[in-house]
Amino acid sequence: MSKTAKSTETVEFPSFDASKATDQIRAFTEKGVEQSKEVYAKMKAGAEDAQKAMESSFEKAKTVGSELSLKTIAAMRANSEAGFSHVEALLGASTLAEVAELQTAFFRKSFERTVEQAREIQAIATKAAEEVAQPIKAAIEKSVQELKAA
Repeated sequence: MSKTAKSTETVEFPSFDASKATDQIRAFTEKGVEQSKEVYAKMKAGAEDAQKAMESSFEKAKTVGSELSLKTIAAMRANSEAGFSHVEALLGASTLAEVAELQTAFFRKSFERTVEQAREIQAIATKAAEEVAQPIKAAIEKSVQELKAA
């Protein structure tokens, strides 16, 4: 033989089967679509829960706001009536000592009434804050529990 021997080796390339690739792409796409549907369903449920929580909070705010307004109006009415009664009593006073006594009693009662009214309004406001926040708090807790479960 000659010094330069020729080799006739053939190189084989792996064959590409288009049907297998198509099946893999189809499976991958179907899985992606299914996952997208699941995510969409979870997002839709979460959005609906959030909407319900907001509606409930707004309804409670409206109810408690009305209660707070009525309590404030009642307090203003009571204060006005007490003021008119005081003026009538002052007009009936005959001595300066009696005027001073009426004035002192009026201020003491006014202070006590104002403190009581402030307590009542504070109680309503506290109740309002708790009731308005409760639906949103429940929705957030539910979302956190669902995230922990996932």
